[in-house]
Amino acid sequence: MYQLQLSRSLVPAQTDDVVREITVGGLLREIASQRPTAEALVEVDLEGQTARRWTYGALLADSERLALALSARFRPGERVLVWAPNSPEWVVMEYACALAGIVLVTANPAFQAKELRYILEQSGAVAMFRVESFRGNPMAEIGAQATEGLASIREVVDLADSQALYGHGPLVFGERSPVLPTVEPGVAAQIQYTSGTTGFPKGAVLSHRGLVNNARFYASRCNVTQSSTWINIMPMFHTSGCGMVTLGCLQVACRMVLVSLFHPDAINDLIESERVTVILGVPTMIVALLEVFDQHPRDMSNLELVSCGGSMVAPELVRRVKKSFGCGFATVYGQTEASPVITQHHIDDSVDDICNTTGQPIPQTAVSIRRVDDNSVVPVGEVGEICARGPCNMIGYHADEAATAETLDEDGWLHTGDLGAMDARGYVRITGRVKEMIIRGGENHFPMEIENVLLEHPAVAEVAVVGLPDKKWGEIIACFIRSEGNQALDVRALHGYCRQHLSPQKTPTVWCKVDDFPLTGPGKFQKFLLRDGYLAGDYKPL
Repeated sequence: MYQLQLSRSLVPAQTDDVVREITVGGLLREIASQRPTAEALVEVDLEGQTARRWTYGALLADSERLALALSARFRPGERVLVWAPNSPEWVVMEYACALAGIVLVTANPAFQAKELRYILEQSGAVAMFRVESFRGNPMAEIGAQATEGLASIREVVDLADSQALYGHGPLVFGERSPVLPTVEPGVAAQIQYTSGTTGFPKGAVLSHRGLVNNARFYASRCNVTQSSTWINIMPMFHTSGCGMVTLGCLQVACRMVLVSLFHPDAINDLIESERVTVILGVPTMIVALLEVFDQHPRDMSNLELVSCGGSMVAPELVRRVKKSFGCGFATVYGQTEASPVITQHHIDDSVDDICNTTGQPIPQTAVSIRRVDDNSVVPVGEVGEICARGPCNMIGYHADEAATAETLDEDGWLHTGDLGAMDARGYVRITGRVKEMIIRGGENHFPMEIENVLLEHPAVAEVAVVGLPDKKWGEIIACFIRSEGNQALDVRALHGYCRQHLSPQKTPTVWCKVDDFPLTGPGKFQKFLLRDGYLAGDYKPL
């Protein structure tokens, strides 16, 4: 824990760790030279069975071979899109692009043609690497529709076709043998498209420096070591999967178990059979693991830490993990534009801090809470916009100077759009998003406060609170609930429960029961879809 005593909500960058000037490919080479025979990657198929395994030496060899093939076909700085679920080929593509100086663009395998075409066009990608299908989504067919008429696309390659993937073909850039370029840490490594919880996706351009250092800061605070086994259930198309976990494992040359599809029962089996020590998941995933564990307990004695982020983490979830799994729990807060972690708990933080804050800033990252209207730093305890400054911030939004200027100010502060407060020790508490803040009768209400109260109710499994337009109040508070075990909901009882714990004006006016929430790829609730769906009549009040 950083020993701080603040009066203003600003934590200067802490120097307990250093910023390394190294690329993703450079780190892979370094680790492979130090521990070539250490197991690096374990593939798990859709049935939960382990299939292929790589050592760090083998992973580097495959990555360099693919990097040479890519270098024969693409120039450094060109952008190629990977559209596929988690797989070893995805990992090798990540490292190969890094070694070749090619910018990796990621896309959700659930996309349909219109969504995919937008990413291809907006990123200026010159190639797409995809699979045939995934979870019933005919990706080859959709990919053909999305690329039809796109003159910029030179290749569409099936990741399962080794000959096409690793083939050099006719050299595009002169009659020479392909060579790998020198890649600088500050250049673009990836373009990650924001989740779109509040609007249209934007392509955050992330540097090698930002991704590598962010993963190291995160993994170090998780106490990950060479002997750790980290199961990767997060999507590789998001910074959590390809950054925090994949590059986090690389920092210490530990073992990563890569899962292509999230099945709670299979994940719990793997935690037991592969002697997993660390897992990162969003709250919806951790809740699912707990629910199946209650029905079918496993031996979780090797599990040391559940790391959780991506959306709110309720106190009840922390207590359930500690009771059921018998391991530590730590939350992280961040966003794609920060590569992605901004704040994180220390491994020995108190239960109270874990339940009520998202921890302190990671090393080398300044964090401040600022007034939305004038950008001034607020006193400790006051709610404002969370801002971050450091080496992990994005370079900018691809081909969008206006959006970049709105998010990165002249002093280098990344404006997250999230509302929060900071205590005198520099611990940050999230209260909601600037655009999610509900203004009822001129009074500001923060959805997370209401959501955390309702998550303590035994009938509530998951909840999202949003504002709905209202002629009298400007906005009213609506609550969407998924119940435990799909049980019926008693609105009167829920209303009374809120009145016990919240002031009257914070109690929701509209209550809706839902079977599932609309989610982004990384598992965040898309609250704007709940609001729009209600206004369109898709959700009926109880």
